[in-house]
Amino acid sequence: VKRVREEDSLNEKSKGETKEGAKELLTMGDLQSHRKMFNLIKNTFPEITVYSEESDSQADPVTWSRYIPDDILKLEKGREVSADSITVWIDPLDATQEYTEKLVKYVTTMVCVALEGKPVIGVIHQPFTGFTAWAMVGQGTNMASRSDYNVNPPKVIVSRSHSGEVTNFLHTAFGNSTTIIPAGGAGYKVLSLLKMHSGQPEPIDEADVYVHITYIKKWDICAGAALLNALGGHMTTLKGENIDYSGTPLNKGGLVASVDVDHKAILEKLPNWDPSKH
Repeated sequence: VKRVREEDSLNEKSKGETKEGAKELLTMGDLQSHRKMFNLIKNTFPEITVYSEESDSQADPVTWSRYIPDDILKLEKGREVSADSITVWIDPLDATQEYTEKLVKYVTTMVCVALEGKPVIGVIHQPFTGFTAWAMVGQGTNMASRSDYNVNPPKVIVSRSHSGEVTNFLHTAFGNSTTIIPAGGAGYKVLSLLKMHSGQPEPIDEADVYVHITYIKKWDICAGAALLNALGGHMTTLKGENIDYSGTPLNKGGLVASVDVDHKAILEKLPNWDPSKH
């Protein structure tokens, strides 16, 4: 991802348009990252189901070296589960639009492992800083929530692609003084809810709530859900429903994500909204 961007050899093309009418771009960064991530997992664990945002027929012999970081070795030993109970979601390059615009602070790569539809392992990596946020639900994480959040009114982070449409929705919910932060990348938006480690070359936004009011794919959100769940936070649909991270890739219910605040109280303030009509 980083090498392709620095060489300015993106070879970008459009895959189509999102529901909001924004172009969905595909670059060489997306493809090369997909080839490494997808093949590494499938070559190492061929029986498990892996969903990726991209698809590509080119094989890559890469396999897991069996190296495990010390932080992970300190955790409790896991338990064996059947391969058919596991779904892995990978986003080889989150925030492709921003990647093409050189707004690289928004760019992440993500991997999530779901067990029977529930996210249990999440990894959000920032390729342009080298920082990796990880969590194993019930076991540990290298992330933490911030010391304080404000929801009266909150600072809400939303997608750059439909920040205009979401403004009225959020002003109706929380009042006209609500701070709305447009940003790229679902991974980045989850990190904006957390305490980021010092040393970031460019400070990331700090938000109290992450809201998405249209359809969103599960490879965009599964890793973030695992991080938030590990910290006692929540990621639900706009109606407060849990999201099943198995089966079809599309989450049709929108999204509300938070940590260390009253998630139910936030949901109760939201106006009635049908993502399928927008």
